[in-house]
Amino acid sequence: MKKNIHFFSRNLYIKDNELRNKLGIRGKEAMDFAALNLPILPGFILDSQISSHLENLDIISNIKSYMKRCEKITGKIFGDPDNPLLIKIVISPNLAIMNYPALHNFGLTDSTIIGFNNFVGEDFGYHEILFQIKGVLQIEQKIAELQKKSAISKSFTKKIDTLTKYINTGIKADKIKKVLAEYKKYLPDDFYSDVYRQIEIILKRVSLMLSLDELDDNDTALIIQPMVYGNYGKDSSSGQFFTRDVVTGEDKLAGWFEQNKFNSIEIKGKSIEKITPEYHKELKKVARIVEDHFKEIRSIRFTIENGLVWLIDQRPLMSKSTQADIKTLLDLYKRKIIDKKYLINAIKPDQLNEILHPIINPVSVKKLKKITGGVAGAPGAAIGKLYFSTNALIDAYKIAHQKGTDTRLILCMTSTFAEDVKAIEVATGVLSAEGGYAAHASVVARQYGKISLVSHDLKITGNRALIGGKSFKEGDIITLNVPHYGEPSIFFGEADLIEPDPEKSGLLEFVKIIKSTINNFHVRVNADKARDANLAIKFGAEGIGLCRTEHMFFDSKRINVFRRMIISDTFEERVKALKKLKAMQKDDFYQLFKIMDGREVTIRLLDAPLHEFLPHNKDEMQLFIDYMKNEQDAKNITSKEITANMENLREFNPMLGHRGCRIAVSYPEIYEMQMEAIFEAIYKLKSQGVKVNPEIMIPLIMNEDELKLLIFGKKIEGQSFRGLKQTELDLRTKLKAPAVPYRFGTMIELPVAALAAGEIAKYAEFFSFGTNDLTQTTIGLSRDDYTSFMPDYTLFDIIDGNPFIKLNKHVKELVRTAVRRGSMTRPGLTKGLCGEHGAVPENIKFCMDAGLDYVSCSVYSVPIALLAVAQETIKEK
Repeated sequence: MKKNIHFFSRNLYIKDNELRNKLGIRGKEAMDFAALNLPILPGFILDSQISSHLENLDIISNIKSYMKRCEKITGKIFGDPDNPLLIKIVISPNLAIMNYPALHNFGLTDSTIIGFNNFVGEDFGYHEILFQIKGVLQIEQKIAELQKKSAISKSFTKKIDTLTKYINTGIKADKIKKVLAEYKKYLPDDFYSDVYRQIEIILKRVSLMLSLDELDDNDTALIIQPMVYGNYGKDSSSGQFFTRDVVTGEDKLAGWFEQNKFNSIEIKGKSIEKITPEYHKELKKVARIVEDHFKEIRSIRFTIENGLVWLIDQRPLMSKSTQADIKTLLDLYKRKIIDKKYLINAIKPDQLNEILHPIINPVSVKKLKKITGGVAGAPGAAIGKLYFSTNALIDAYKIAHQKGTDTRLILCMTSTFAEDVKAIEVATGVLSAEGGYAAHASVVARQYGKISLVSHDLKITGNRALIGGKSFKEGDIITLNVPHYGEPSIFFGEADLIEPDPEKSGLLEFVKIIKSTINNFHVRVNADKARDANLAIKFGAEGIGLCRTEHMFFDSKRINVFRRMIISDTFEERVKALKKLKAMQKDDFYQLFKIMDGREVTIRLLDAPLHEFLPHNKDEMQLFIDYMKNEQDAKNITSKEITANMENLREFNPMLGHRGCRIAVSYPEIYEMQMEAIFEAIYKLKSQGVKVNPEIMIPLIMNEDELKLLIFGKKIEGQSFRGLKQTELDLRTKLKAPAVPYRFGTMIELPVAALAAGEIAKYAEFFSFGTNDLTQTTIGLSRDDYTSFMPDYTLFDIIDGNPFIKLNKHVKELVRTAVRRGSMTRPGLTKGLCGEHGAVPENIKFCMDAGLDYVSCSVYSVPIALLAVAQETIKEK
């Protein structure tokens, strides 16, 4: 039998893998911890070859020598009446699905209970006997069940339930003694007469249970290990700690301990930082060893008994921040515990959403009422007062700013339009009712790093909103919680937020390491503001892949100038307004090129339908009228005339109507103004010695003739159309500026353009796939309306996931076709994908496989995309 008994202790363990396979999961763990030189309690294991065959073996004589070794290490004697050693039996199967009872406190007998009580108190001592008996009865119940003695099994189940109630109520010693008198009759007469007889009885009953269990299949070991108590004398305590701070990732112990308490599972006492320095030093050493071994933050339970520190348990953590994970991994990487490949693959790309946006401190919302549900438009958490219109929110923001009061506000609207961008920009979040992930509110929120939740239940009437039967009024404080994983929620009231800090969180350091693995595929940013461009560089972006120039007009100081241009009756009036806009755009382009310092900057010329820029409500209308009245060279205009203009511009299907390059064909002066603004900024920067790398993107091209006309112009029947190349040349000649290399390209966002890519590539030097519109025009789904019926399609598996997050297979085929045909015409053609599809790991893999050169996404998605690219690059290598 002795060849099947295996002792373990600190730095004493079994190395032979064949033997280790006979120890069960918990037995192998014990050997692993022993190998790590951790302060684990000693013990010995009856391996799986004998654990279910103990009935006829002489257990006592075979285990006594191992028990003596445990006594020597712990300083206590098994069966000693004054200072007794107690043991536990751990059933250690090789299958994690097996579940067996806990068997504790063996060694408590009639002769040892008094000595034990002298250390822990009589109430606690007798309470431990109840635990001991409960474990024995659970084994008996299992044996009866396996022997198909249902009546006996049920009888034991009732006894166990009653005993559990006694244990949970914390009854006193006097009452426990009476209970024991009742329960001892279910145990052998000599169970409490001798400690070795007691251990023999329980081991043989456990062995019988294993032999009867068909699931066991001689695959379970038995671990015998001493027990220690945090309430066993003055210099005793118990506690629990994390190997480092689970929120910040700071390399310091975070947890608690309690003196003279048995264990720390149900308690939170003093901070672990206040424990005696010598113990803190040892626990810190334990934390480092455990963290290095598992390569992650772990939770550790410990007991100090009479001045000796023992590791009781360690477990993985389900609840820790991404920041803590990253800081831990960076620390492990610096100390060469892990390599670069492990570091990069240890974090899922979507996890970075948490570190890029505020998150809720879960403790702060325990008492707040909430409603759940909705579509996550932009992840994170936001707190603020609700406002139901852009003007109301802007006014509230100005007043709060002037008074120095809380400026946290949430925009709540059925849907948002161009004029609402200024409110989203200053708000902490936006709550809307229409659309989904690709709705206007969601897209703009992601661009500005705000939080967006789309709730189709939202109904707004006057100054009240109703969601899920709950009512909000304007000015109420709510908290939006929009996790990347899990269900969004709205809390009534104010939560505590944990704000992100890219530098302190380790994100910027992590990004540098990520980028060191990336060679031939890059990530750019969608940016039209200097703030976003600066942040994108920090986040690792390699240039701007999409500058939406129409977004530059949303500013409150510009929108009315642009509106004046739209409603101009004559070419001359339109040019006057465009001159004002050119000065504004020139400054924007100057900043973007300067920040990017030689990186590619892809500027998309005006794309949105013109009617989207006109007033959509009475307040906006009045602001525009007031603006026109104050313009010296502007005519007086009424709301009726503006409405008439809006009606003239309104289209049945504006997405496929007069927008993009089609506006430039009708009003070439608009694109000419933008070209002049771009190149005036470029020439100024070149004169200052700043590198520039401009790319001019013309949107919504459907065939080569459109692109050829806009780039090179055309003369026909006495009329001429000045191309954009000529516009740049005329400006350069006028300013006597040196030539600057630049490229023309187009956004492939129509199926016809993808199919005609070979012809279009004659004039386009780069393609940028606008997959939001390409998805809409390929599968015939509106990104703003599909969510109303998408649940039905998902229910019957009609469509595979959300096509505005996960690229549709037919859209992918069009991209592949365009890449193939375009590259055949122009072998050096640059290909990219812009939009939020470009931040989804699955889509990034496709882009790399399809031969694209980059993806471009919103600024807060750049690190996510970079990590996905790095992981895919490592996988390919």
